[in-house]
Amino acid sequence: METNPSEIKRLHAQIEGHVQGVGFRYFTLEQARRLGLTGWVRNMPNGHVEVCAEGSRQDLEEFLRKLYEGPSGAYVRDITYEYLPPTGEDHSFRVTF
Repeated sequence: METNPSEIKRLHAQIEGHVQGVGFRYFTLEQARRLGLTGWVRNMPNGHVEVCAEGSRQDLEEFLRKLYEGPSGAYVRDITYEYLPPTGEDHSFRVTF
């Protein structure tokens, strides 16, 4: 069964590497807003960055590619992610704490 690229999904991801203190959350915010995604990004106590974003599968895949790149100064070692059903709980994209 092929997935409809315009189908709305929720992406939950944890980014590992040198991703705190390098502007990663604000880079993520900029990318999400550019793609019209909703959701949030936050630093985690273990040094990772956590992201939840909703939008079309196609936009989420582009967003994920950008997360692998990260801002200059960041080093992304790995991203653990999954696609989930959308919740519709967010109306914009924000940095949360």
